[in-house]
Amino acid sequence: MSDDDFASRIEQHRRELRVHCYRMVGSFDEAEDLVQEVFLKAWRARDGFEGRSSLRSWLYRIATNVCLDALDGRKRRLLPDQANPDYAPGQPASTLVTGPWLQPFPDALREPYALREPRVLREPVAPRQDEPEVAVVARETLELAFLAAMQHLPPRQRAAVILCDVLGWPARQTAQVLDGSVASVNSALQRARVTLREHLPPGRSDWAPAAPPTEPQRQVLRRYLDAVERGDLDEVAELLAKDVRATMPPLPEWFADRESVLAALAATWDPTSADYIGALRMVPTSANGQLAAASYRRPPGQQVFEPFGIGVLQVRDGLITEIVAFHEPALFPAFGLPPTLDR
Repeated sequence: MSDDDFASRIEQHRRELRVHCYRMVGSFDEAEDLVQEVFLKAWRARDGFEGRSSLRSWLYRIATNVCLDALDGRKRRLLPDQANPDYAPGQPASTLVTGPWLQPFPDALREPYALREPRVLREPVAPRQDEPEVAVVARETLELAFLAAMQHLPPRQRAAVILCDVLGWPARQTAQVLDGSVASVNSALQRARVTLREHLPPGRSDWAPAAPPTEPQRQVLRRYLDAVERGDLDEVAELLAKDVRATMPPLPEWFADRESVLAALAATWDPTSADYIGALRMVPTSANGQLAAASYRRPPGQQVFEPFGIGVLQVRDGLITEIVAFHEPALFPAFGLPPTLDR
């Protein structure tokens, strides 16, 4: 295999390796860097690839071990409500865990989406059948709830679950990747599944992909975006479940019900309040296989709307049950979002 052919073939696996690294470490930014390290290691070791396993398996072995090295001694990435489960409103921020937090993953980099008009939700198009990762992408799940549950596992258990339960690899092949035995992989899986059952959402005890958002759920999102832009608290209240949960990384505080969420919004939307954030504009997007919205704000006295946050939503039975608003403007380019909005 020529160097050019080798580079072309490993590049075909970039998408799924990025997802694999993200699932292992919980950080989109770090996953990007780790994939580059995987490719560098693969390039340096290309003469030693003898074809006794598939190129894909060989790359996964490199990627998994790169991630395990990166996770050595690291704190796990969670969401504020998991890191601070006993938080009470008014509790000093200095008493709370402040991260590191999970990051969202842009669906446009996970699946072959086509970008349409900025105000229109992305719609999936048929993948090319010659893409090696199509089968993996089709059956995987990246819901934030699952990523958060995975973070409770030690790194090697996490790797075993991802390879066996998510990607469907046999224990023998997983053992080869982890330089262990089949018995050690099965033992790791058994322990990991017990831990996951303790942290997965009620009624979700497996790794089956969540169903794509339905049109009624998309309608809820559209109503929510319109209400936020108009600052209509009454409309937002109609869309929120009574026990809605809202987190706002990097802030460690979180809200556990509709009343507290509305109170927080009322303060930040009130032009007379010291907490006023300015006018808002919303752009629909998608992350982790879930509905999402990018928010832009125009601070008082400014002329343009600047990136503010990316909120990932969970919608059930016509109501928003969870909002994770990642206030990380640096993520906007990865979502294909414009740097500013004029109006």
